[in-house]
Amino acid sequence: MPTITTDDGTKLHVKDWGRGRPVVLIHGWPLNADSWEYQAVRLAEAGFRVISYDRRGFGRSDQPWSGYDYDTLADDLAAVMKGLDLRDATLVGFSMGGGEVARYMSRHGNGVSQAVFVSSVVPGMPKGDSNPKGVAAEVPEQIRAGLRKDRPAFLTDFLKDFYGQGILGGVSQPMLDWTLGMAMMASPRATLECVTAFGTTDFTGDVPNINVPALIIHGTGDKTVPAAATAQRLAPMLPDARLVEYSGAPHGLTATHADRLTEDLLEFLKQA
Repeated sequence: MPTITTDDGTKLHVKDWGRGRPVVLIHGWPLNADSWEYQAVRLAEAGFRVISYDRRGFGRSDQPWSGYDYDTLADDLAAVMKGLDLRDATLVGFSMGGGEVARYMSRHGNGVSQAVFVSSVVPGMPKGDSNPKGVAAEVPEQIRAGLRKDRPAFLTDFLKDFYGQGILGGVSQPMLDWTLGMAMMASPRATLECVTAFGTTDFTGDVPNINVPALIIHGTGDKTVPAAATAQRLAPMLPDARLVEYSGAPHGLTATHADRLTEDLLEFLKQA
């Protein structure tokens, strides 16, 4: 697997599978590129070049002390795009990763033909006058406090809402265990700092730069990133966007709705 070195010397672990038009998959918090397994394999089999990478501080990438703001994270994405000479690419951001897509379009914007936001935090989670259904300001601090007290226990409980565990839905125990393992690979510093990044960043200033066809996919039962605060606001802000809502679905669509998500991605990719 290739390694991309960012502007500040951080080494990012990158998977580069298949041949064809590039699709860049950007993972959510607190996971890594492995979380895209079910989509990455099928997209590569369908004739696309699929790139996924571990965000700085997560997975097998370096764990620097700093650089967990969206400007730096978007510049890391730019380093991947440049290092692999990616052009005419589709950027797919899940959850926190949607913020990297939006900020990349604002700071760089080159080499992108489509954008996809899956369970994404864009255009911003913070509650305010323009986002009355957003997340209260104290929530990110409560998450950080839980992580500081007992990170494994907090993440174990967090993943139950992430996947909508219950009688009528969710994922297997092995899937939960695998996901927790991914989360625990991350630097505790990165895990904490990225909560601030995704929980407090307002992307409304970046949105006008998303000037390519966009697909927005979100579960209406998402308790982690509420659709009313994000996806339902983003769609009317974009000039060429399609919103697809999965009725009753939770946050972790890459696993709970793996096949449907892959089919929706393939349909959109073939439109370029």
